[in-house]
Amino acid sequence: MSFNIANTGLSAVTQQLGAISNNIANSNTVGYKSMRAEFAALYAGGQPMGVGVSGITQSISSGGQLAASTRALDLGISGNGFFVTKDSSGAVSYTRAGNFGLDAQGYVEGISGRLQGYGVDENGNVMQGAIGDLQIRAGNIGAKATSKVDIVANLNKDSEIPKTTPFNKDDSSSYNNMNTATIYDSQGGEHTVTQYFIRTGENKWTVMHYVDGNEQAKQDIEFDTNGKLTGYTPQRLTASAGGAATLDFEVNLNGTTQFGSDFNVSKNEVDGYPPGERSGLSIDNDGKVYATFSNGQKMLQGQIVMATFPNPDGLQSINNTAWTSNNKSGNALIGVPGAGMNGKVESFKTESSNVDMTGELVGLMSAQRNYQANTKVISTNDQMMNALFQAL
Repeated sequence: MSFNIANTGLSAVTQQLGAISNNIANSNTVGYKSMRAEFAALYAGGQPMGVGVSGITQSISSGGQLAASTRALDLGISGNGFFVTKDSSGAVSYTRAGNFGLDAQGYVEGISGRLQGYGVDENGNVMQGAIGDLQIRAGNIGAKATSKVDIVANLNKDSEIPKTTPFNKDDSSSYNNMNTATIYDSQGGEHTVTQYFIRTGENKWTVMHYVDGNEQAKQDIEFDTNGKLTGYTPQRLTASAGGAATLDFEVNLNGTTQFGSDFNVSKNEVDGYPPGERSGLSIDNDGKVYATFSNGQKMLQGQIVMATFPNPDGLQSINNTAWTSNNKSGNALIGVPGAGMNGKVESFKTESSNVDMTGELVGLMSAQRNYQANTKVISTNDQMMNALFQAL
């Protein structure tokens, strides 16, 4: 009987050693969750029969540390949740291994399959509800003609009325301040729009608008006793752009003030841009994926979805870093990163394995002692049997 009991011990410890060895081997595997052999005593009618392994479990709910990376599609999850992936057969799995890349068709793909998320419509809006393979569709981006110039400035209320008249853009003594912005035509050509600010009286100013050095409009503005614009209407400007479509845009000074401090421009923005080539990707904490371009623009491509479970440790393993749902885990609860109990997505980071190397080495030594103890029982049992047979 002792021989059989020791034999069960050897078998159980062998499985434990296999789990420990797998943990050590995968200590640098992204998203790996450590394994543990669960031991159970064996009985038959109250008679001890040794030990067995009731199962090999993974510490799925225990997260690893996020390690910095140099790739935008290396993704880590800060908090709860799993990435959702689908393989070529349509099988859905869940993973924390966020080392993704692009395939030849531009789909975001990982070891377990294509990353799932919400797509975008033709206007670039996220279409929540229909989950599918995330794809980066953007190629190069064309030019966009400027339609609006937003300027917020402060004009010094203590400025003197210029003594040099009439106004001459080439004579700085004929105006108080100026602001310049670069705008774009329909072909991406650059043009310069300039505003010259001239104080004309108490709380009164004149703004001269120029495009490419040519006068386009003269506009009178006025401030109230609190230094805020009053009765203001944005100025519409049109100008020739050579072979491109006529420039047609609005200059908006709303928010401009007249306080007793130096002239400064706190906002000087245009909504147009030149053409650009796709230069990379950027991913926000809420899982929105953007294609970035050489002209500084970005275009939304979709939004990553995440899954959480009532009991993540009950997930069924299909490999060391991916799992499927079952009755123990409960059904997947799908949402976007950062919403509800979902963690946030961290781009340029991957989740390291949660293997504790010190604990694994201690476990390895303990398993080795248990293995030796069981072999000693078998050896002793063999010696006793030999002695018994020799005595007969």
